[in-house]
Amino acid sequence: MTSPLPPPHRTGPNSHWSTLAVHAGEDQEPKPRGAVADPIFCASTYAFSDTQALIDFIVQKQPREEYARYGNPTEKTVERKLAILEGAEAAVLYATGMAAVSGLLLAKLSAGDELVMFDELYQRTREFCENELSRFGIVTRFVPTGDFDQLKAAISPATRLLFCESPTNPHLSVIDLERFAALGRNHGIETAVDATLATPYNVRPIEYDIDYVLHSCTKYLAGHNDLLAGSIAASQEKIEPLRKFRGYAGMTNAPHAEYLLLRGLKTFELRMQRHNANGQAVAEFLAAHPRVERVYYPGLPGHPNYEIAQRTMRGCGGVVTFTVKGADWQQTARVVDALRLPQIAASLGGVESLVEQPLVLSYYEFTPEQRLALGIPDNMIRLSCGIENTEDLIADLAQALGK
Repeated sequence: MTSPLPPPHRTGPNSHWSTLAVHAGEDQEPKPRGAVADPIFCASTYAFSDTQALIDFIVQKQPREEYARYGNPTEKTVERKLAILEGAEAAVLYATGMAAVSGLLLAKLSAGDELVMFDELYQRTREFCENELSRFGIVTRFVPTGDFDQLKAAISPATRLLFCESPTNPHLSVIDLERFAALGRNHGIETAVDATLATPYNVRPIEYDIDYVLHSCTKYLAGHNDLLAGSIAASQEKIEPLRKFRGYAGMTNAPHAEYLLLRGLKTFELRMQRHNANGQAVAEFLAAHPRVERVYYPGLPGHPNYEIAQRTMRGCGGVVTFTVKGADWQQTARVVDALRLPQIAASLGGVESLVEQPLVLSYYEFTPEQRLALGIPDNMIRLSCGIENTEDLIADLAQALGK
């Protein structure tokens, strides 16, 4: 049971990003005992005063809690805030980003349906489609990223959803979302975009008529490398079946993680401004460095999607992927090991810079031929710039590449 989206607390139609990040979606009434911050509700179940109160809840669909698998007050606040930041009517929160991906696909697709995806994807998303959806008779068709002619050709009468990432991970390709949405709309097919690497600060796919916008809130939205969460934003009508399926599947998040996400969102604009600035400066530094072969970053004029990024994105985020000139995988690993500020770890979008060599972290058990087919060379490094000072990040890269 969910309540209609209330007006954002202390914000108006012309409120700016940080004002929305701090206040949007929060209750207009005073919080319990005058607290400024929202409390954490750890209850697993919620009581009714008498039988009639329970009947009223069921019949009138009252906006209150019943059982924590279907939500709690903190979750509702986070969902309202995310929807407002995304420019959507509603949002639903999940336990992880992959729960959001799998929750959408399992809720929308049935045996005999087909899913068409651009092929630059988070590896676990690809594996879920190839290894798990296929067990239920759902066919996934992958087409080269950005090739709209092949995307159109892959659509059949059984196609029920078009799915892409923008920007992609780790290649940082940017999709023309207006064209992507129009193709789906012209064929009567819904569209979904995983915009984790963009965030709603840099692009709002809803504004291009995309039906579903997914995020791993673990990344930029939470921003502190200390929780797992995922979300989907869409119209109220499209969100309700997803919320119902989430309850069946038990994909709900936990109260403490929801509270941390709510707290992290308060500084969302400030963090994204630094992520964008660091990403752009680091990409420009790397592009000019003699030991760097190629930089994947849509904020650089040489990137194949530079024009789309300039037209549709406020900034290009803090993830920069690059290859080390003339290096094998071990020489590339030595560059990674020589870095002092970024820690070797999965994930991205947190205040701490993180670095990984995709071959080692995500594709170590793949054959060279499999990695080549996925566009993962041995000398590739993915750097997720945190909010450290730009000069310190560049100095660290300089000394590591200098070795």
